[in-house]
Amino acid sequence: MEFYQKKVNKCYTYQQTLVYITKLYLVVKFCYNGLMENNYIDMIKSTPKLKSKKCKLIALVISLSLQYSAYISTIIFWIWYDYFIAFFALIFSFLIVGIVRAKIRNIAIPPNQQEYPYTDKGIAEWYTAQEICNDALESELELL
Repeated sequence: MEFYQKKVNKCYTYQQTLVYITKLYLVVKFCYNGLMENNYIDMIKSTPKLKSKKCKLIALVISLSLQYSAYISTIIFWIWYDYFIAFFALIFSFLIVGIVRAKIRNIAIPPNQQEYPYTDKGIAEWYTAQEICNDALESELELL
């Protein structure tokens, strides 16, 4: 009986519970802010803007191929062969497109910015600006 009475005496009132929750919230908020002050990624470069129509067209073709090539190859396999083979072609083409997307992303986007999420259009713009429509490369191509 005494044990039961001790447990009943430890119950909190509504006000004590609110005070406890408020103190807990402030402690968590303080600790979170203290931890997150130095934990950020520097944004060095923004996604490059393509100036010429040729570069924009190349970026559009790359982004569309990254987005829809798996579906197009599946439709082609379905027409030529069978829907059963087309299903496995879809799975295989998703795998191949994912590898190509990762390779293009690792080549074009600077290493300290690769943790940011990029769409297929963003990856294509980075790749086009860094590898294809680079000013130094364009001047070399004009000389040839």
